[in-house]
Amino acid sequence: MRSRIVLFTGNSNPPLAHKVCFHLGVPPGQALVGRFSDGEVRVEVGGNVRGMDVYVIQSTCPPVNENLIELLVLIDALKRASARRINVIVPYYGYGRQDKKDKPRVALTAKMVADLFSVAGAGRVITLDFHANQIQGFFNIPVDHLSGIEVLLEDVRNNQVGGEIVVAPDSGGVERARRFASRLEVDLALMDYRGAETTPESYIVGDVRGRRVIILDDMVDTGRTLLRAVDGARAAGAAVVDAFCVHAVLSGGAVEAVEESPLRSLTVTDTIPLSLKAEQCSKIRTVSVAPLLAEVVRRVHYEESLSSLFWKP
Repeated sequence: MRSRIVLFTGNSNPPLAHKVCFHLGVPPGQALVGRFSDGEVRVEVGGNVRGMDVYVIQSTCPPVNENLIELLVLIDALKRASARRINVIVPYYGYGRQDKKDKPRVALTAKMVADLFSVAGAGRVITLDFHANQIQGFFNIPVDHLSGIEVLLEDVRNNQVGGEIVVAPDSGGVERARRFASRLEVDLALMDYRGAETTPESYIVGDVRGRRVIILDDMVDTGRTLLRAVDGARAAGAAVVDAFCVHAVLSGGAVEAVEESPLRSLTVTDTIPLSLKAEQCSKIRTVSVAPLLAEVVRRVHYEESLSSLFWKP
């Protein structure tokens, strides 16, 4: 395996890439990923990759445009260096929220970025928790859509004491929360928002009084949806509220809002590196997806099944 596989990374999340390399027992590939004096991305692969299985680990997280262009240029450099197969690991897929044309004259950026990957030379995409499952259909190359929620599930199980209830923070997350609650063998509740669109009132459908509430979502960005659910749960009599989200975007004043909220803890994965402010927040903790990604790389390399790693009903 060491002689036929190389893992490269850009500048978006080197710590995660190095953890994956550690779990695989292979050294990270050497590549210069920098800038010319005018800001253009410069990539130079530092070793022979001819005929090798190459994996590029890069989240398209903030700064999104910088990291996306780095990834595309790195793929192109590896293609022109005659890599046998270029597998792109995108732990967090940016531009995924524009996945449908729900208004006139809007872009489908999820499809556009998928096309860019193919044109650049990617042969496979491995990712975690698309914002919507249908994004898989935007690609013309194989996509392995994994679930970071499996990592969160294991973390919840290790700290489960009984009496928990899973809450879906919005209608879009009901199916995800239902399966999560089923795997934990606990009850399910969901948030219902009524009133003005800008200031909706939050209600919980389900009995959370005196119980530990677990709010599950695929990402936390500004934190507004999450914290509305927290306030609704506390108003309904929840004893404590813990949140679990795969992608910690945490933009704007999200970290301060989490710190000041009645939320007891927010557990996220390392698909996106935390800012210094988030690392210093006493309520935010991280679990790593590196062991999962390393196992995926191993199975893809040996052409083994990945189905046991996928989210199951």
